[in-house]
Amino acid sequence: MASQPLTILPVTGLPEVRPGDDLAALLATAVAAHGPALADGDVVVVAQKVVSKAEDARVPLASVEPSPFARAWAARWEREPRQVEIVLREARRIVRMERGLIIAETRHGFVCANAGVDLSNTGPEPVAILLPEDPDRSARRLRQGIADRLGRDVAVIVADTFGRPWRSGLVQVALGVAGLTPIIDFKGVPDADGRVMKSTEVCVADQLACAAELACGKTEGVPIAIVRGYAGPRGEGSGRELLRDPELDLFR
Repeated sequence: MASQPLTILPVTGLPEVRPGDDLAALLATAVAAHGPALADGDVVVVAQKVVSKAEDARVPLASVEPSPFARAWAARWEREPRQVEIVLREARRIVRMERGLIIAETRHGFVCANAGVDLSNTGPEPVAILLPEDPDRSARRLRQGIADRLGRDVAVIVADTFGRPWRSGLVQVALGVAGLTPIIDFKGVPDADGRVMKSTEVCVADQLACAAELACGKTEGVPIAIVRGYAGPRGEGSGRELLRDPELDLFR
């Protein structure tokens, strides 16, 4: 894949997303009013939180009765006991509970803090936002909706903020992917010095998600960005391709 310039275009003017909203329709209205117009080949990166809101992947905190274990853990570390209970319910496997942090594997296979359960930027109602039930399906639906409403053939990435082992700070990662190959495999390809690479795989879906976040910002209320100029492999793609095989996970 040759080097090429990329342009990152935030989509502004989107309203607060509510359960049942059609994200493709909201996107079409926003770009018609404020731009930029979508083009074939664009990569649309959308924040997981607005996808979850549209799909009503939410739990009102008032509906949650924490278990004694959740209450004890929350009291010890000054956490919200109802959030702790939701995290435990959402976790397929607890990886680590230490110093007030819960690292869990979700039913999707993602390993992340609090099983992806989030209490921030949820609106006035005290609710917890969960990860989408099927992020790949969410990406496919939005991609098809854009094709139906705007007649554009784009790729879609549903992205979320994750921490990383051994590195400080948060980055965006791709949860759901549609319309592009999320990993480019360079194994067997000569490097610039002619040496054949044996293990290099580049997660371009995560890189595109991070690039979009730079344009959207964390607190500006801009949940969608368009990455233009990406010339990597297309195809159906899936976020599940990004999950490491347990047999290859040296830290499991």
